Amino acid sequence: MSDEGQITIIGKDAKIKGELSFENSAKILGGFEGKISAKGEVIIGETANCRATVEAGTVIVDGPIEGDIIAKDRIQLTPKARVKGDIIAASLTVGEGASFVGHCKVGPDAVKLSEEPNAELELKSARAARNATTAHLANGAANGTANANNGASWLAGTRAE
Repeated sequence: MSDEGQITIIGKDAKIKGELSFENSAKILGGFEGKISAKGEVIIGETANCRATVEAGTVIVDGPIEGDIIAKDRIQLTPKARVKGDIIAASLTVGEGASFVGHCKVGPDAVKLSEEPNAELELKSARAARNATTAHLANGAANGTANANNGASWLAGTRAE
């Protein structure tokens, strides 16, 4: 019997913490915290409670996820997707109504760069810089010195939270 087309399902009642790797595909419907890697497709279901870094060929997000997503082929955010984290993919599809808060690198070159040894360090550095900017904006607002961009979601490729 061939394993092609096989999918592992993490059920709604499951709560897992750690690192999962799949030779084929996986569908996450329950709680997961940690890291997920798959050669095939990873689906984050509507009922998932996912706080993880996900690396796969294809990632379909149909629910909430907090963490970075790296897809060699594509990432699809359905209208019910709620993503808080950075995205790197060769291709990105975003359904109307999806929510995404983070940085995005899309295209074949983005995936190649993510496979380099310092790529994870770059993601962490970007997140640290984003958090510092957020703290600075919040401090400025508290002191009454916030700029006109405070509250804008996107401006010239950067984000103010």
